[in-house]
Amino acid sequence: MARSEARMRAGAVGDGVFKVVLGAAFALGAAWLDGPLGAPSWLLVAAGVALLAGGGVELRYVRHRPLPVYLRLMITYDGGWALATLAALVVAWRGGTAGGEVWVAYQAVAPLVFAALLASAAPVRSAVS
Repeated sequence: MARSEARMRAGAVGDGVFKVVLGAAFALGAAWLDGPLGAPSWLLVAAGVALLAGGGVELRYVRHRPLPVYLRLMITYDGGWALATLAALVVAWRGGTAGGEVWVAYQAVAPLVFAALLASAAPVRSAVS
């Protein structure tokens, strides 16, 4: 049981680190990414800051929140990411120009919601012997 718990915690840490790295890439590369992603630089910077903050909160609470809370939030976040990606692709396939904005906007909002829900979750109960 402890081994699978350690793997799940490692997954939560990996998820937080990925968000921090992606956030830094969005924030630092906004001027370069705005063309390929079809989103304005300010939205990429906002998404970068949100991802940095969300990933930081995720890393901060990794030992202080129950793993089931993390797993539910990560599954919900990733499901939303998949839906936002699908919506962005459909917009692009139909010739629209807002696909990148839809996808990046999700990146700007979802990490903050994730972080707020994680921060408001009940802390891990310590076992008393």
